[in-house]
Amino acid sequence: MTRGFPAAALGLVALALACGGCHRSQAAERPEGPEPPSGEVWLTPEQVRAAKIEVDTIQLRDVDDTILTSGHVVLDDLKSGHVFSPVTGRVVRIDAQLGQHVKKGDPLAVIESPDIGNVVSDVHKAEADLIASEHDYKRKKDLFEHQAGSAADLETAEDNWRRTRAEVERARQKAYLLRLGNVSTVTQTYTLSAPIDGEVLIRNINPGIEVQGQYGGGTAQELFTIGEIDSVWVLADVYEMDLARVHVGAPVAVTVVAYKDKTFTGRVDWVSGILDPGTRTARVRCTFENKDGLLHPEMYATVQISVDEKRALAIPRNSLLRLGDYRVVFVETGESGGRVKFARTPVDVDEGESSPWLEVRHGLDVGQKIVVSGAILLSQRM
Repeated sequence: MTRGFPAAALGLVALALACGGCHRSQAAERPEGPEPPSGEVWLTPEQVRAAKIEVDTIQLRDVDDTILTSGHVVLDDLKSGHVFSPVTGRVVRIDAQLGQHVKKGDPLAVIESPDIGNVVSDVHKAEADLIASEHDYKRKKDLFEHQAGSAADLETAEDNWRRTRAEVERARQKAYLLRLGNVSTVTQTYTLSAPIDGEVLIRNINPGIEVQGQYGGGTAQELFTIGEIDSVWVLADVYEMDLARVHVGAPVAVTVVAYKDKTFTGRVDWVSGILDPGTRTARVRCTFENKDGLLHPEMYATVQISVDEKRALAIPRNSLLRLGDYRVVFVETGESGGRVKFARTPVDVDEGESSPWLEVRHGLDVGQKIVVSGAILLSQRM
């Protein structure tokens, strides 16, 4: 026991010295002067800079609620053309490459098709049948007028003549549809032509493949997409509960995954008059200038539609703290003894959906300075 006493005494002395050091360290952190009242934090300018506390002045701002939804980028229908083949056949040559700019009427591809010969043959056969039926009708009419033929024979000849005349019209119309491209009856080839000026955005054919024609009774595949992307649409879906607040001309902000730090701005130019029965949403179309070509068709986008814009006293959303059921901010109230004073102040705000600014209903006035960064650190010091 007598041997262990000095060791125990030394341990107590060391503990006392350590505790004394702790108290001296805490006293060194706390500036000299009066203690701040409850609900306030007083910091030296050095502490403010170390905590990276930022202060901003409250003022009137353009506050708007924001509807946040999803959407995707599509081509402007008025600046795009979708090319299908009207004939069934084999691709023998491709004239337009991806990314190439073409003019209306420029050749895109050449298709070798027996449909060309069939169409021309149908026209000639229909015209021959029309001539024969017209001759027969005139003969029957002449016989009937001379009382050498029956009325039934005349009516049958007239019906046949009218039927062959309609068949000629049908065959000529089909041939006219083919003449929208460049038809060669000698080689039985059909040249697909560009319907508008623009860039070749999509090409779905290669030399040698068989394509299905639109008039062949099957499912025709889109072979080329021609368009301009200097102006694009973003289609967004808005729920029924928000539909009444969305109007043509409302500002829209869009972000895409490819450019996370860039925001594209546009306007609402059309709101659908019907809802999707499955999702209970209405389609909203927004127009965006895309001179840099950064927005590509079929990109997914996050869409923010601004609604109910007004001028009001507002604070940044990140300045607001939630303490249970209360909403508070820290207000800079002045200085005392070389220390900056921050007071915790309850506020009543309108927390609009996804809006960066919160309208102040009660608790703050224009010109007051509030903490917009570092408020959580001040709360921890109370």
